[in-house]
Amino acid sequence: MIDTQNQPDFRKIPIDKVGIKGLKYPVKVLDKNRGTQSTVADISMYVDLPHQCKGTHMSRFVEILHQSRTRISLESLTSVLVDMKQILGAKSSHIEITFPYFIRKQAPSTSVSGLMDYTCSIFGSCNADNATDIVLKVAVPVTSVCPCSKEISDCGAHNQRGEVLVSARFKKLIWIEDVVEIVETAASCDIYSVLKREDEKFVTEKAYNNPKFVEDLARDVAKVLKADENITWFSVSAENFESIHNHSAYAYIEK
Repeated sequence: MIDTQNQPDFRKIPIDKVGIKGLKYPVKVLDKNRGTQSTVADISMYVDLPHQCKGTHMSRFVEILHQSRTRISLESLTSVLVDMKQILGAKSSHIEITFPYFIRKQAPSTSVSGLMDYTCSIFGSCNADNATDIVLKVAVPVTSVCPCSKEISDCGAHNQRGEVLVSARFKKLIWIEDVVEIVETAASCDIYSVLKREDEKFVTEKAYNNPKFVEDLARDVAKVLKADENITWFSVSAENFESIHNHSAYAYIEK
C-alpha cells in the first residue's frame, strides 16, 4: 500500500506541532499517601514536522502510550518524549496530560470523610538536544471573604468561591498534595465535599475571621513557593467568582 504521508511536500512550510489531541486514556499517577492513583487523563501529543514531510504517523503516538504502561512520573514522561522524537524522526516533542486527582478530606468538626477532586495538568517538552522541560499545574478551589466588605458592613460580609492555579518547574518531584495544601492554607477557608451542620458553622466562621483579597491569596501562595529551593519557576493565578458582581476578581504572579 502507498504510504501517502511519507510523500514529499513542496510548500516549504514546517509545522511546529502536529499530532493527536484530546485522547482519553487510563493512567496511574503518583499518590503521596497510597503510592499510585488510577484516573483517566485527557492527553495530547505533538512533534515538529520538517517542511519537506507531508505528514506524521498518527497511530504511533498511541502505540508509544501503550508502551509506557500509563504510569505518569518524571522518568516515564522523559522516556515518552524521547521515544516520540526517535520513533517519529522529529527534533522536538510535546505532551500535555490533564486529569482529575482525588484527595480524601475529613470535615473539620465531624470528621466525615469525602473525596475532593482537583484538576491537574502536566506539560512536557523535549528539544533537539534531548533537554526536557516539565511543568506541573494544579487547580485548587477555595473560599474567600472580602476584607473590605467585612470592614464596612454592620453584619456579615460577602464571600465567594474562587480558584487558584499553580504552575511550577522543579528540580525533583513535588507532590500534588503539597501544592493543594499550600493553596488551601492561604485561603480564607478550604472547600470540602461533605459538610454537616457543625462543619458548616466551622467553615463559615473560619472564613469570616480570615478575610482575604484576591491579591492576598496570590501573594500568600507565591511567598511559600518562592521560599522553596526545589522550585525553579512558578506562576500563581487567583480568581474569585464574585458573589455581588457579574465579573471576577483576578491576580497573577510569576517568578
